[in-house]
Parts: sequence; C-alpha cells; structure tokens
Amino acid sequence: MIEINRHILSNGLKLLHHYDPTTRMVALNLLYDVGSKDERPTHTGFAHLFEHLMFGGSLNVPDFDIPLQEAGGENNAWTSNDITNYYSVVPSQNVEIAFWLESDRMYSLDFSEKSLAVQKQVVIEEFKQRHLNQPYGDIPLLIRPEAYRVHPYRWPTIGKEIAHIEKTTLDEVKDFFFTHYAPNNAILSVSGNISFDEARRLSEKWFGPIEYRTVPKRELPQEPVQTESRRIEVERPVPLGCVVKAFHISCRTDERYHRYDLLSDLLANGRSARLYRHLIMERKLFTDVNAYITGDIEPGLFFVKGSPVPGISLEEADRILMDELQQLAKEPVETYELAKVVNKFESNDLFSNLNYLNKATNIAYYELLNRAEDINEEVGKYLKITPEMLCRTAAETFVDHNCTTLLYHSEHNGPKK
Repeated sequence: MIEINRHILSNGLKLLHHYDPTTRMVALNLLYDVGSKDERPTHTGFAHLFEHLMFGGSLNVPDFDIPLQEAGGENNAWTSNDITNYYSVVPSQNVEIAFWLESDRMYSLDFSEKSLAVQKQVVIEEFKQRHLNQPYGDIPLLIRPEAYRVHPYRWPTIGKEIAHIEKTTLDEVKDFFFTHYAPNNAILSVSGNISFDEARRLSEKWFGPIEYRTVPKRELPQEPVQTESRRIEVERPVPLGCVVKAFHISCRTDERYHRYDLLSDLLANGRSARLYRHLIMERKLFTDVNAYITGDIEPGLFFVKGSPVPGISLEEADRILMDELQQLAKEPVETYELAKVVNKFESNDLFSNLNYLNKATNIAYYELLNRAEDINEEVGKYLKITPEMLCRTAAETFVDHNCTTLLYHSEHNGPKK
C-alpha cells in the first residue's frame, strides 16, 4: 500500500507526497497537464519543443543542470500526447535546491532568440533521426492521420513536419508558457526521504509566490466512430516489409482499458505469448511480431505489427494476423493463460513501485486521471477480468470497420506506389 499525503496551495498547485525511508534520495516529479493534443493542427510539435526550452534557462538560473548536478542530482523530462513531465532526483540533504530550480522555471523562463534557435535545431535533428533517417521511422506519420481524421492524436508528439517547428516564434513560446505552465495546471509529486511537513513547507516557500494563471478550458474535437476499413500502402528502402494494424479502443479511464492491456499482453508479452508462439516458433511465418496499446487519456489505439518471412506477401500476412486476433473473439482464453499475464502485470507493478522515482511519477499520473490513491487499486482491476470479458472485448474491437491497416512494402519486393 502506497500511502499518499496531499496539500493544495492557494495558487492551485497540487502537492502529493509519499515518504520512503528506504532511500536517502528524494524525487520531485512535476506533471503539467499539456501535451501535443493541445497544439494547433498547423503548428504541431510545439509541446515537445517546449520541453527542450524548459532546460534553456529560467529567469534567475541560466543553466538548469549545473546547480542540480553540483548538488549530486539528475533530471530529465518527456512529452506525450497528453502531458509534459519533468523530474529531478537529489540527495535528501540537498532537496531544497530541486524545489528552487523547478519553481524558478515555473515562474518564468529566460526567453531569448538564441535559446529558441538552439532548441529548434535540436528538435529538428531529433525529428530527422527518429522519423526520416531511420528504417520504419515514418510509420507514425503515415498511420496516425489515417486512423484519426479530426482528433489531435492524428499527429505524433514530435509533430507533423519539420516546417512547423522551424516557424515557431518567440512570442508564441511566451504565450504557450503563460497559458499552460501554470501552478494550477500542474501536479507536484514528491517521494523519498522527506517528511510531509518539510515537503509542504518547501512547496509553500518556493511555489507559493507564483501567481495563479487562467488556463483555457480544453475543448478537443471528438473523433467520429470509424465505420469502414481504411488501408494505406507505401514502399520504402527497408530490408523487410511489415503490416501495421491500428484498432480504435477506449480512453484510459474506461473500464475496458485494462482488458485491452491484457489482450495486448496475451498476444505479445514475451516468448510464450500467442503471436510469437504461433507465428514465429510454430508456423515460422513471421520474423517479428508485436502488439501494444497507446494508453492515451483520450480514446487510443491498439496496434498490431508484424514482418513476414520472405515469400509471404503482406496481403497474406495481414490475413494471418487478423485470424489470430479474431481467435481471441471466438473462444475465451484458458484460465491459466489469463492468470499468467495477470501475474506478470502484478509482478511488474510491484517492482515498478518499489522505486521512489517511479512512485513519484506514477502517483502524479493517477492524480491527473482521477486520484492518486487509485494506484493501490490497479492490480485489483486486472484480477477481476474474466476470459468471457476478454472474448467480448476482442469481438467488439478486432473487426475490419474499426481498423486502419498499413502495408509497408520493401522496395525489393513490393509494388510501386
């Protein structure tokens, strides 16, 4: 049981605290409720660019990393469709330095054309490396806008195209910061060797003076229900072709989410999972298979991906993958097979939450979803799932009219497109 203390500052900042006496370290996790879904369709990649800018210097600290490293600490950050997350880890005796640094860059950045130019170039190079110069890297750029027609999940976190990043101005950066990087749009989670009283005192001291800011109400366009099969074919200079299938699933807070998670584990979590066992080990039809869910807060996607062995066309590979998926819809899985994946989840969840940094990150995210205390009930939700529930969910999900399929041909054997 993870015990959580909470305190809300007058400016709206939520403080969550968990005391962990097994470490001499403290983790500060600062979750901002802003991600790529909050961008304009003509100006994507902004939230991820802004994550980089947050390390370019705040109003009173020209270099965020140096004082933290001198205090024996480290930090990092990441952006998703839904959130932007920052964390710092420091020895407990130097924890106030982390509070000072995080509060200073929440208060204001050191906005400059030089910093913007540097970080734009960093993000542009990352875009090229991940999506343009890497085999299969453009798959998200191809399949997302086909699976989503109106919802902002239709572009990846890094953005639609480099031009969107290049045209960002300093005024836009300032507007984005003061719109979204507000204490009342953030959750501060503190875990480690620090008392609740001390965490509350330092939060009030450093974050308390930051003014409440008006954050506009989020009004996202809702994706219409998909009613027909969608299909894309491309040819690329890759060694093997692959099939990528994307099925629409529920949002993260829907009760069906945990069923989708278990279905993906049944299919592809380890060498004993169905896709690996059936298609690679037994039938030797594929060289690689995978299945996973995006886990987005808004309605997400269930991805299935496979590369067939030479001699099997992508059309045939697509049919084979669909047969495997529909098998889950035809008959309930055996009790032992379900128990295996639930036990694996329970084990992973337990070991993940032994780490003080993971706890700080996780309780902030659960607070955003609903309440931090839900972290203690997650395993129980999986234990309640029955084979019949999985069968019903698979039957509703793995149907052609709910699917977008990408046939990613190798230029050595694929059709010209």
